[in-house]
Amino acid sequence: MNITKEALFKRQITLKEFGEAGQQKLQNAAVLVVGCGGLGSPIAVYLASSGIGKIHLVDFDTVDISNLHRQVFYSIDDVGKSKSEVLSKYIKNRAPFTEVSFTNSTVTKENVFDLISEADIVVDGTDSLPTKYLLNDACVIKEKPLVYGSLYKFDGYVSTFNVLQKDGSYSTNLRDAFPEMASDIPNCEEVGTLNSIVGIIAIQQVNEVLKLITEIGKPFINELLIFNSLENTQLKMKLKPTVLKDKIAKLYKKHTYFDAACVHQNRDLQISPLELKKKIGSKSLELIAVLPNLKLPFTVNQTIPIQEFNVERFEVDFTKTYVMVCQRGVNGYKAAKMLKNKYPELEVLNLAGGISTYN
Repeated sequence: MNITKEALFKRQITLKEFGEAGQQKLQNAAVLVVGCGGLGSPIAVYLASSGIGKIHLVDFDTVDISNLHRQVFYSIDDVGKSKSEVLSKYIKNRAPFTEVSFTNSTVTKENVFDLISEADIVVDGTDSLPTKYLLNDACVIKEKPLVYGSLYKFDGYVSTFNVLQKDGSYSTNLRDAFPEMASDIPNCEEVGTLNSIVGIIAIQQVNEVLKLITEIGKPFINELLIFNSLENTQLKMKLKPTVLKDKIAKLYKKHTYFDAACVHQNRDLQISPLELKKKIGSKSLELIAVLPNLKLPFTVNQTIPIQEFNVERFEVDFTKTYVMVCQRGVNGYKAAKMLKNKYPELEVLNLAGGISTYN
């Protein structure tokens, strides 16, 4: 089939505010989408479908069965496969005028500048606070616009940061809204989320990118949108540029932006699902869930949410083997490391891959 840009993007080009000039601006643009999960996957697909010329995807993770209720561009057959690779193939099949590429790794201080270097706009589709601050700080230093989105239960947050203003200054950034990185905010694995709020925020981020590139409308510059999906309420919080480039450059030098969810886990602290099955029922086994409301095929001895996990108050029995259990093995590993660091002689393990791998 011979597909033309005029036919594919007819409905957009028909808009008098947009027209062929707007479509050409999209074709000339390069966008970096970091995170290919609940936010990043629809962001990437909608941007490609709108006619963005170049899209680069970044995600280290694989598709999990628990992703599918909100990450709707993956199928059951994709479980276990690289998110960035699967999404790249999906986009190639439906967006003939978009050049799409991907990086199947984490974003770190070592690679972040290389990743953002060719992008006109960076889009944050991650659920990692350290990564969000890393992207923000790198974009401020390299003077790149950043379209931000985040989720907490039924709330969603959207803003467009670090945009060049007419007077030569730059608009507000993430640290103007949240100066310090919070250490006690759980992610969607820990508190849950509805797929509707994820989709709403993702599309808001797409809308921001399209407005920035085509220079129509009013993006969320110097303000943060807070939307609650249960009450259908929204608040626009005004922001002022107080944390400037020089200060962020100093912060960047001293921060590691370390995220335990994105690093290799020590095999010595792991127990495979098969090994655990052999040990279930043993009196020497102490099973601890670090995520509430887990659907488990076995009974745990106790449940301690990871945000309440305090090794100082944890009573240990050195005759037992402790196994930490969560959904995907991230928070379980975090708890196992904390216990092992406190009690080096204690036998403590994490269920590798979490309960999602236990079948």
